[in-house]
Amino acid sequence: MENVNEFIDNTPDSASSGDENVLLSLNFEESRVLGSLIEKELTTPEYYPLTLNSLVSACNQKNNRLPKSNLDESEISKTIEELRYKKLVHRVDLVGSRVPKFQHNAEKELDLIKAERALIAELLNRGPQTTGELNTRASRMFSFDGLQDVEDTLQDMMERSPSLVGIMDPRPGQKEKRWFHKFGPPPKLENLDDGSSVYVPAPDQRLDKVEEIMGDFKDLKEEVEALRYQLRELSDEYRNFRKQFE
Repeated sequence: MENVNEFIDNTPDSASSGDENVLLSLNFEESRVLGSLIEKELTTPEYYPLTLNSLVSACNQKNNRLPKSNLDESEISKTIEELRYKKLVHRVDLVGSRVPKFQHNAEKELDLIKAERALIAELLNRGPQTTGELNTRASRMFSFDGLQDVEDTLQDMMERSPSLVGIMDPRPGQKEKRWFHKFGPPPKLENLDDGSSVYVPAPDQRLDKVEEIMGDFKDLKEEVEALRYQLRELSDEYRNFRKQFE
């Protein structure tokens, strides 16, 4: 990791690290950015923290990403701000560098040791996986002492309060359990045309809430228009009534 003589930005106090609901509610973009930052911290520390351009490339890389993404700088910038608000990411200004860089706060805010960060990064970047898959893929970030070591680390994170990981039911026709992170709704199993199945991120519940609010607003607007029409009719009736006595 670079020797950082840094200015760390201040984020709003309203998203304090003690707010469990905030820390455990990430959408797909937030999960991808956080997972990419953790991965790069562990795999290429000499290039970490990341510039915005490097972070875009990390999020959209073709290997070790499921589902694949094509996020642009604007989307990544917006996501960074959301994660900064949740105190999971902060900006650093390096001496001699003309561009800001970004790094995660998972070690501090989520109390994650290196082994746990390696597993969380894999789950954030690839979705649900078996213990064996995690052991193989996370080995480039941390050297586990076999499957039992991976299992024990996952079990420790599951027994936390709040729990950071969970276990999904096996896919149809399979026996192995799959682990998933609990930084958002559990992913959904989607069947493909070729008969196979994949896990896809669950819909962002915040978008559903926005749509619900917009629907309520539309209904309210229609009711107001109806009341205005009735008021105009009553006004016309009142004027006609007065004319009878003029």
